[in-house]
Amino acid sequence: MLHAYKVEYFQDEESILYLPSGFKTGEDTFPHTVILGTRRQPASCRRHPNGRNVMGISTGLAERLHLPSKVNSLSLYCKDECVHAGVLIGIFTAGFTSFRLSPIGQRSHFFKKLLSVQSSLGVIPFIFGEQHIDWENGLIKGLFHFGEGWETEEIPFPNVIYDRLPNRQSEKRKTYQGLKERLEREYGIPWYNPGFFNKLDLFERLENDLTVQHFLPETRPFQSFEEMERMLSSYNHIYLKPKNGSLGKGIHKITYNRSTEEYYCRFRDDDQKNRLLKFKSLEQLANTVFKSRNLDSFIVQQGISLLKENNRPIDFRVHTNKDEEGNWQVSAMAGKVAGTGSVTTHANNGGEVRVLSELFPDEKERQTIEEALKDAALLLSHAIEENLEGFIGEIGFDFGVDDNHRIWMFEANSKPGRSIFSHPDLKRFDLLTRRLALSFGIFLTHQSLDHPEEMIP
Repeated sequence: MLHAYKVEYFQDEESILYLPSGFKTGEDTFPHTVILGTRRQPASCRRHPNGRNVMGISTGLAERLHLPSKVNSLSLYCKDECVHAGVLIGIFTAGFTSFRLSPIGQRSHFFKKLLSVQSSLGVIPFIFGEQHIDWENGLIKGLFHFGEGWETEEIPFPNVIYDRLPNRQSEKRKTYQGLKERLEREYGIPWYNPGFFNKLDLFERLENDLTVQHFLPETRPFQSFEEMERMLSSYNHIYLKPKNGSLGKGIHKITYNRSTEEYYCRFRDDDQKNRLLKFKSLEQLANTVFKSRNLDSFIVQQGISLLKENNRPIDFRVHTNKDEEGNWQVSAMAGKVAGTGSVTTHANNGGEVRVLSELFPDEKERQTIEEALKDAALLLSHAIEENLEGFIGEIGFDFGVDDNHRIWMFEANSKPGRSIFSHPDLKRFDLLTRRLALSFGIFLTHQSLDHPEEMIP
């Protein structure tokens, strides 16, 4: 793990860097170039004159590197007679506003919390969008938050880019694709967590992977009512989900009652009310509920008989992250209990977050389920990384556990929501997931410095 050193600035027009007494350069001579992101500056590097274990940077060097003056902690990394001052992580997003207190709209609070871990890691994260890039000068007008308010600073192009686009619409813009490709290919900047997972594509890629296929419920594109009838006959109930849906929107649960030969459809309508409708045939159901929807944009998924609390189904959210060593780890886990009459466990449908100790008072049962969920999340994280393109650093899984304690993966999200962290017992995991999201940027930066040829897509 990299050590974060305190940064002190001193007045001098020359480019001077005082190295901490405890920092080993790994070379017989001191480095003679200081690098911040993609900016290189010749500098006089020497051991701290007072023998202190802090980093001293002259104002002249800080200005030439475009190092923000409020950065108070940096890691150091030496390679090829150069010293890299910190890891510059550009967090790319869209949806900027003109408001000083909330420059990224409702997501400003999340980004403020994400940036708050910078000092402990020795990294320099900032927020930017395509409109903030100055291609001619190799600079970005980045948004920073050092604890007192939002500030804009000119910063060099980063070592690595963390994709936090808010939705699929912003991702589909042609300008985004061109910008991403240019920064990756021309500047060699790794870009992690690009894209939103397509539910059907993900399942089709994983269903042939022997290590994880047993976690997957049968999932098919909508093709015909005959296919739906077959799945209803096999599983008693099924789910129709939009291929590119999120936050539980557009999910419908369809159940077939064999004794009455009736079909039931449970869903949330446009007025945000939970509905349960009864039909004599599947065609009648489809013509009523989906009359203005294109069923070709839906997938059909096997229904599972889930564990319940007071007759309300439970599913589980598990977060995994890659750390600064490039290893997957489980970073958060919680149960979610469905709201009364709701087809999903999402908070906007009345769902409630529970920690596992609340759901399973029996410690042995809790440990068994917790270990099974962890094992499934790690196996699936490796499988997704193997079967999908790009650098993936975090995943949010929605799992079900059936009456026999078998684990099922319902969904995997490349940009997982954070609603579970509203639970007071999960606050420390909120911090851990934010730390790890930036720690993976450290890993990718070092990989790009040590093995640049392997990092270009």
